Amino acid sequence: MVVLDALAGLGRAVLLACQVSGRLALFALQGLWHIVRPPIYGRMLARALLEIGYLSLPVVALTAVFTGMVLALQSYTGFSRFSAESAIANIVVLSITRELGPVLAGLMVAGRAASAMAAEIGTMRVTDQIDALATLSTNPIKYLVTPRLLAASIALPLLVVVADILGVLGGFIIATFKLGFNATTYLRNTLDFLQTQDVVSGLVKAAVFGFIIGLMGCFNGYHSRGGAQGVGAATTAAVVSASVLILAFDYVLTELFFSR
Repeated sequence: MVVLDALAGLGRAVLLACQVSGRLALFALQGLWHIVRPPIYGRMLARALLEIGYLSLPVVALTAVFTGMVLALQSYTGFSRFSAESAIANIVVLSITRELGPVLAGLMVAGRAASAMAAEIGTMRVTDQIDALATLSTNPIKYLVTPRLLAASIALPLLVVVADILGVLGGFIIATFKLGFNATTYLRNTLDFLQTQDVVSGLVKAAVFGFIIGLMGCFNGYHSRGGAQGVGAATTAAVVSASVLILAFDYVLTELFFSR
C-alpha cells in the first residue's frame, strides 16, 4: 500500500505539472499572438516600460557595479598565484557580458517587476476587474498581458547594456585604483578581448529572460485565486518560477551559443 500511495502521489504530481505547463504554453501563445494583432495599447506599453525598465535601473546598476568590483578583486586573488594578473580584464569583460550581466539583471528585475505584475493583476482578478474588462469587450490578455510581455522583452536588454558597461567599469575602478593596473593597458586588453558574439549572446539572453519575467508575473497573477492570501501566493510563485526558469534557460542558451 505504501508503494501504491507513493506511485499515486507521483502520478498526481506529474499530471499537475503537465496541466500547468499546458496552461502556461497556451497563455504564452495567446500573449504572443496579440502582439502582432491590432490594436496596440500604447499607453499600457509605455507604462510597463517605465515600471519594468526605468524604475529597475538603480538596482540593476548597483548590482552590476559591485559585481564587477568583486569579480576583479577575486580574479586578482586567484590569478596572482599563477602570475596571470594580465588576464583579469579579459575575465571581467567576458563574465559580465556573457553571464553575469544578463543573469543578475534578470534576477533583480524578476524580484522587483515580476512580483509587482503578479500582485497588480492578481488583485484585479480577485476583485473581478478582469471580468469587468471582458464585459466591456476588452480582451484582458491583450490589455493586461501583451504590453507587459513586450515591455519586459524590450526593457531587459536595455538594462543589460547598462549593466555590462557599469560592470566593466566596476572592474576597471578596482583594477586601476586598488590593484595598481595601468588604465590604458587595462582598457586595451578589455577591448581587444571583447567580441561581438559575447555582447550579442548576452542581449539575446536578456530578451528571453525579459519574456520569462513578464510571462511568469502575468500568468501567476492572472490565475490567482482566494483573495489577499491567493495574491500573496501568486506573487511568491511568480518570483520563484521566474528565477528558476532564468537559470535553466541560461544554461540552454549558453549551450546553443557556445557549445562546439
